[in-house]
Order: sequence, then C-alpha cells, then structure tokens
Amino acid sequence: MILALDAMGGDHAPGEVCKGALAACSKYPDLEVVLVGDGSQIEMSIQGAEPFVTKRIHIVHTDEFITMDESPTVAFRKKKKASIRMVMDMVKSGDAQGCISAGNTGAVVAGGVLILGRIEGIDRPGLGVPIPLPNRITLLIDVGATVRCKPINLYQFAIMGEIYMKNTLGVKSPVVALLSNGEEEIKGDEVVCEARNMLAGGNMEFMGYVEGKDIPLGVADVVVCDGFTGNALLKFIEGVGEALYKLLKEEMEQRVLPKVGFLFLLPMLKEIWGRFDYEKYGGTPLLGVNGVVIKAHGRSKARAIDNALKVASDFANHRGVDLIRDGLDRGGM
Repeated sequence: MILALDAMGGDHAPGEVCKGALAACSKYPDLEVVLVGDGSQIEMSIQGAEPFVTKRIHIVHTDEFITMDESPTVAFRKKKKASIRMVMDMVKSGDAQGCISAGNTGAVVAGGVLILGRIEGIDRPGLGVPIPLPNRITLLIDVGATVRCKPINLYQFAIMGEIYMKNTLGVKSPVVALLSNGEEEIKGDEVVCEARNMLAGGNMEFMGYVEGKDIPLGVADVVVCDGFTGNALLKFIEGVGEALYKLLKEEMEQRVLPKVGFLFLLPMLKEIWGRFDYEKYGGTPLLGVNGVVIKAHGRSKARAIDNALKVASDFANHRGVDLIRDGLDRGGM
C-alpha cells in the first residue's frame, strides 16, 4: 500500500504531518508513504526516526503549495506543482493507491474533480464526516464539497453514504435521513422536497426528514444535506464541544467542591471526550471521484494524520471507489 501525503497541508504542516506519517509506518509494516512538499523541511521533520520506518518514507520535493486563504480553483490551475495537485497526480497515474491532505478543502475537491474525475453517474462529489454519537456513528454528507445542491445531488450523496457505511464501517442496513427544518412532509424548500421524493422511491432504508436536534441523538446512520448546511453544522458541533470543555474548566477553577468531584469524574469525562475526538477518525473520504482522496481536518496533528492514513488504506482495501460505482445501478442511477 503506497499512499501520497500532502506534507504542506494544514495548520501544523509539515512537522506534525511528517510525524503522523512516521507513526503510521511504524504500526503498519505494509504501508509506504510518499511525502510531497518542501524537501528540506520534510528531511528535518523525519530526522532521528528509526531506519526500519524511514525506509518506507519517500520524499517528493516541490516549492509550491496552496494556502487556506487562496481561491481553490484559481490556485489549482496556476500552481501545476502544488503539493495537493501532485499527490492526486500520483493517484491518477497509479503510483499511489490513495492520497491525503489536511489543506484547503476547496482545492482538495477541485483536484478530485479536475484530475481524477467524477465516477460515471455522479454529478457532484460529497465529503462525508463520521460523527461519533451515543448509540452509533452517523455519517453527515455533504460537509463542504458541493455548496449549492440540486435534488439529484442529495440523492447521490445518500447512495454513496449508504455504500460507505455498509462496506467501510460495517453497518448492515444503514438508515438514511434527509436534514430539513421539520419532520413533517410539508417542510423543506423545493430542492429538499424533491430530494425527499427521490429518496423515498429509492432502494434504501429511508426514514424521511430529521431536524438538527435529532442528529446528536443518533437517529440515522446517514444524514444528507447540502455542503453549506453540513459545513456550518459540523463547525457548530465542534464549537459546542470546545465551549462545554472550557465552561467546565472555568467552573472547577472557581470552586473547591467541583474540583474534588472532578477527580472522581475524570475517567468518565475522558472517555466521553474521546468519543467526540475528531483526531480519532483522522479524515473523511471525498466520495464520488475516481480515486481514494481523504480530507483531514485543517488542525490535524500527528495522531489525526496517522489515523487519516489508516482511513485511506481501509477505503482502498475495501475497494470503496469500485463499490460506489457498482452500487449506482442498485440505487437506480
């Protein structure tokens, strides 16, 4: 398994990205990682690592990379040697079985479409993020790949999400829901209403509409929405978690009794916090393109990159792209 990793993508690149690659190679003896980016910085970041690990780390130098604040499509077309572009070129040529980046989301999506191309029958790609909930893992799709959606896009997201949950995360009969502003059939705008009719007639276990308040309760395995809504919802979920943590910390610092009680609650709180830790799940696949593309969180450190490499390896080993392609006929596409 050879995976191409954008060493210059993310807030903590290239140091933490390189550390994540070393960690993954130390755990998975069949894995090789190609680090694409500034060669001198990468060399410094992997210095001192065990030889049995570094022999499976390869470096491809480039001076170009796309920053978070650049226009994705413009930068992607101008910077032919950008690290994000080069890792996708390796997937297209067959030199790598998959690629990972914690960089500019728009550039990752643009690269997936422009270089790898869409799977036949898919109009727009979707980013699906697994959200750990009390009773199940819910895949929220889309979270930023396609901001403005047509009904057919939402329908295709549902099919791809169902296939991913079934074949990669092992859910036997994924329950699919459509995010709306109410559970009643009369709710939703024209796009959502038409998508609901398409999903209701599709070959899947569709439960209908869910509201935002239902998602944390784990009512469905796949929740479908447009990329704008999904991205805003995902950031809100992350913000709520951080806010609760800060509030709890502030209250304990101001009072004595909570500090004592905290000592007893600490093991439980750590376990709960760990279930919502995005680094545990590493990255999310860009579903609908002809290749394995994993988008890691922009704030990813070594642990998240390590897990993102595992997500890419698992998706490639499970033939995720082929399964989506084969599943489109079953879904009525």
